[in-house]
Amino acid sequence: MSGFLFAGFGGQGILFSGKLLAKIGLAHGKQVSWLPSYGPEMRGGTANCSVIIDDEPIGSPLVTKPDVLVVLNLPSFEKFEKTVKKGGVLIVDSSLIDKKSERKDINSYYIPASMLASENGLEGLANVIIFGHMMKATGIFDYAAVEKVLVDSTPKSKPQLAELNAKALSLGYGWQE
Repeated sequence: MSGFLFAGFGGQGILFSGKLLAKIGLAHGKQVSWLPSYGPEMRGGTANCSVIIDDEPIGSPLVTKPDVLVVLNLPSFEKFEKTVKKGGVLIVDSSLIDKKSERKDINSYYIPASMLASENGLEGLANVIIFGHMMKATGIFDYAAVEKVLVDSTPKSKPQLAELNAKALSLGYGWQE
């Protein structure tokens, strides 16, 4: 079983990232749960999303001790960093969070996803950049399969997003610390 927690502010694509991971899990024939959580103000307020991917049926959709934590703001880093399972993975948008984890029992990755999005004409796609980096760090799914689900998930009314999402995913996957 793998439990993922995506956390940040509403409007950063937290729920989209969780939904994308759940779709990828379904495409691979896995059991999946997706549980969004956000404040009443949503955009600008806090948001997080729990995703569980397993071969067996899932008893509870809550991820209280994530195997993988992706954080896109400082309040989420401070709230959830200590909850990552020993041996787990922490992925941080280092252009928005200037702290580093002091934990030695987890694998931490820092990627300036928001800055990379801005510099590459991918405003609003920092979540896809950091998602790509998470895919590389965890190795949970094959890159080509992830890209296919991402592109296929693009709304038909916004076909230009397919190419931008693919570029953002590639940028995050290929980024070196």
